[in-house]
Amino acid sequence: MKKRILITLGVILFFSTATLSFAGDNPLAAQEKKVNAEFAALIPADKVIGVDAFYKVYQDVMAGKKKAYLIDVRTHPEFYAFHIEGTDHIHSGHMYTIPKKIKDPNAEIYVWCRTSKRATYTAGFLYKYGYKNVYLYKEGVVGWAKAGHPFVNQFTGKFQILEYRKIPSDVEKSFRLREFHPY
Repeated sequence: MKKRILITLGVILFFSTATLSFAGDNPLAAQEKKVNAEFAALIPADKVIGVDAFYKVYQDVMAGKKKAYLIDVRTHPEFYAFHIEGTDHIHSGHMYTIPKKIKDPNAEIYVWCRTSKRATYTAGFLYKYGYKNVYLYKEGVVGWAKAGHPFVNQFTGKFQILEYRKIPSDVEKSFRLREFHPY
């Protein structure tokens, strides 16, 4: 009897979950866009920069001509796969740790992610926290790669990404056998 009840509950749970996943549009999508726009509005227009401006800042910081925090806010696996050499890393979900590390509200801080969504949230929060000099590098690592600038990781050293692909549609056709594949 217990076995039958457990199986019935399992089937109900399975179909409930499947029904919810196919329920249609996310009712929170519009609110998420609104919140994202609110955080983007907190960032002054002159503090949103592109790849060329960021590259100049990067060169100055690496040469010791300028003091600034260069913070990649992508996830840990993304950062360890490849990142801009010499830059800092704080996962966007852990942005609350930044005031513990950077106590000067006037510190020059540059944030980026893969494209710009997580970095926009992070920059907006930093302005809410009271920082006054936060820059959003809007093009992120995708823009850095497209500009031909190098990346590093612990396994290969310095390298360039010749073609940046989020998840190519033909990825399953590009190999015949894999024990594990993340997407």
